[in-house]
Amino acid sequence: MALKASELKVGDTHKERVVENLSRTQIVQYAGASGDYNPLHSDEVYTVQAAGYPSVFAHGMLTMGLTGKMLTNWVGAGNVVKYGVRFTNQVWPGDTLDATATVAEIREEGGKRYADLTISTVNQDGKEVVNGTATAVLGA
Repeated sequence: MALKASELKVGDTHKERVVENLSRTQIVQYAGASGDYNPLHSDEVYTVQAAGYPSVFAHGMLTMGLTGKMLTNWVGAGNVVKYGVRFTNQVWPGDTLDATATVAEIREEGGKRYADLTISTVNQDGKEVVNGTATAVLGA
């Protein structure tokens, strides 16, 4: 159900746990769904020995998708008209991620009302892994 402009005010937030204890299986499933088979996400030996990372890690777009799930759960999938993020830290197997959207501005443009949102996703240690912005069209 679409959020109504009258229901929101600047500073309102929505927080959601988007994954708990991210598994290697989920990372590999995402590789299959996306077609991104980069060995950094699935081959432990390659990732540790050749690339020098401590372990395989999640695709950035998986983290973006999980964050987007929080967004669409709050404002409705058909109401997100703009969404962009910056990847700030890697997401590892075992991580738990909490995503938050905050209303930064409510505005009118072309006869429609929009909520401009700031987005942040953090891991279980409070380290931000994604930040960004989104815009949602609001009901009357």
